[in-house]
Amino acid sequence: MSGHGNYAFFRHDKCEFFPCHSVADDAKFNCLFCYCPLYALGDKCGGNFEYIAGGIKDCSHCLIPHSEGGYDYIVGKYPQIAELAKREDA
Repeated sequence: MSGHGNYAFFRHDKCEFFPCHSVADDAKFNCLFCYCPLYALGDKCGGNFEYIAGGIKDCSHCLIPHSEGGYDYIVGKYPQIAELAKREDA
């Protein structure tokens, strides 16, 4: 958890999809970012993804949001997400 409090880690082992990715140690599987906020960054997210038929981004092989350092990585990308959310006329 990189020195963070409990806010940086959440494990929902009662979820019917837990764990949603194959991992060696599900005790460290972080469910906090169940749906990755970096998806919107497309090919700039830095994760292990591929584009499949129809141009759909498939992140099923990416563990960044569920890893121990995932919280810091994702929070570090928030400025890029904020840029996407800016209004053009502001």
